[in-house]
Amino acid sequence: MSTTRPYSPGDRGPESGDGGASGAPGGGGLAAPSGGRQARRLSFDGESGVVPLARDFARQALHAWGWLPAASADRRAAAEDVLLVVSELVTNACLHAEGPDELRIACDNKVLRVEVSDRGAGQPAPRTPHRAGRPGGHGMFIVQRLCLDWGVVRTPGVTGKTVWAELGAPA
Repeated sequence: MSTTRPYSPGDRGPESGDGGASGAPGGGGLAAPSGGRQARRLSFDGESGVVPLARDFARQALHAWGWLPAASADRRAAAEDVLLVVSELVTNACLHAEGPDELRIACDNKVLRVEVSDRGAGQPAPRTPHRAGRPGGHGMFIVQRLCLDWGVVRTPGVTGKTVWAELGAPA
């Protein structure tokens, strides 16, 4: 479902304050859980190869949170969906903005939230009509199909945006 809501229903919005340690390459800190919620943050400042860096960072978080190694095919598929969504959002920031500034990933018992901040002015949206046989233009369609919800947060007076997506935690 495409949405223009800045947050999913019932959500208080992006992580406030210093919810996780800033990420050096591969070294984002695990935040202390608050109400069962755990979060990590990775800054891309001065980094190259940001898509594989983001995937590795997300994979490490999934290991720390017990999503990986997966005990079943369903759990493995859920983890792969998270890695694909991270890849798509970071790739879109590279292609359509000035590159990503930061990746945030947070998880509670029911939902995993991915947020990618950039300095771009564009509005992400799935291409319609979606043409599966044509190259390119599938990123937000994939995000839309895999996620419970997604949206864009803009802060008035600040350049850029945060694109967020939420996936259900494996049972």
